[in-house]
Amino acid sequence: MTKLAPIDLRSDTVTRPDERMATAMAAAEVGDDVLDRDPTMRELETRAARLLGTADALWVPSGTMGNLIALALHLQRGDRFLAPRGSHVLTHELGSAAWLAGGMPEPLSWDAGPGRPPADTVRNYAGAGSRFDALRTTLLCLENTHNGAGGVVVPPHEHAQLAAAARDGGLRVHLDGARIWNAAVALGVPPAALTVGVDTVQACLSKGLGAPVGSVVAGSDEFITEARRMRKMLGGGVRQGGVLAAAGLVALDRIDALAADHGNATRLAEGLTELGWDVTPPHTNIVLASVPDVRLTLARLEDAGVLAVPMEGQLRFVTHRNVGKADIEEVLRRIGSNQQ
Repeated sequence: MTKLAPIDLRSDTVTRPDERMATAMAAAEVGDDVLDRDPTMRELETRAARLLGTADALWVPSGTMGNLIALALHLQRGDRFLAPRGSHVLTHELGSAAWLAGGMPEPLSWDAGPGRPPADTVRNYAGAGSRFDALRTTLLCLENTHNGAGGVVVPPHEHAQLAAAARDGGLRVHLDGARIWNAAVALGVPPAALTVGVDTVQACLSKGLGAPVGSVVAGSDEFITEARRMRKMLGGGVRQGGVLAAAGLVALDRIDALAADHGNATRLAEGLTELGWDVTPPHTNIVLASVPDVRLTLARLEDAGVLAVPMEGQLRFVTHRNVGKADIEEVLRRIGSNQQ
C-alpha cells in the first residue's frame, strides 16, 4: 500500500519561501549590519515599527530571542514578572526568562477567558510586595494571540485594560506578539491597535507570514539602542542580514492573506466536530481538540498522513499558507476513513 504524502498541520513554522520570496532574497541590497546597518534590514525594521506603532524595531533571529532581549532589559535579577498561564515565555523558551533574564515568573489564571487574566489580578500583584523582603513585581508580559489557549485573541479594549492596570501599578509591559498579525486580521484592526500601552513588543515573521527565519522586537529608540547590544551579546548580530530581511518585507505584504488560514481552521474545526471530535472553535489559525488518548491519536493521525502536535493535554492543528482548502478537505477525508 502506497503511503500517503503527509499534510503537515504541526505548526505555521513549517512554511517554505515561495518563488517571489526567494527572488527577493537573492536580489536584496546588503551591507554589514553589525558595522554599518544593512540597508534592507533597516527598511524592514522601519516598516515593522510603523505597523506596530513604535518608535523603532530590531530584527532578531527568533521570537524567543526577541522576548529574552525585552525581559532582560526590563527586569533586574530576582524581579517577579506576570504572564498568563501557559504563555510561551513560561512554557516554551527553556526557562530563559529565569535563567538568563533573571526574572521570577508568576503565572496568572485565565479568569477573564481562555488565555486572559482579569485586570484586577494584575492590579493586585502590582500593589503587593511593599516589604523589603517581598518579591518586587516590575513587569507584565502579555501574549496575543495566546498559543497555549488555542490562538485566542485579546481584543483591544481588554488589552488596554490590562496595560492600564500594569501602568497604574508601576509595571512595564511587554507583548509577545508572535502571532499579532493573526490577531489583527481576526479582529479587523491595525496591529498598532493591539500594542497600546506597551513598552515593547515582539512579532514573528516566520510563522503565518512565511519568512524562513526572523522576528522583530520593537519599542522606544532608547530600548532599541540597548537591544542591539543585547542581541550582539546573545550571538544574534548578523552581517549581510538583508538576505533574510528581504524575506521579512515580502512577509509583511501578506498580512491580509492570514484570513484564508483562519477560514481553513474554522472549516477544519467544523469538519472534526461533524466527525464526533470535541473541538474548541478557533479564533485564528489554531485548532485544539480534546481526545481520550493524545499519544494514540497522534500515532493514528500519522498513519493516515496527518501531522499534528500535543498541546496542553490536547491535540493542536495549525493551518498555514502551504495548506489550502483542498488539503483541509483531504485531512477530514483521511481522518474520517481512519475512524471507520
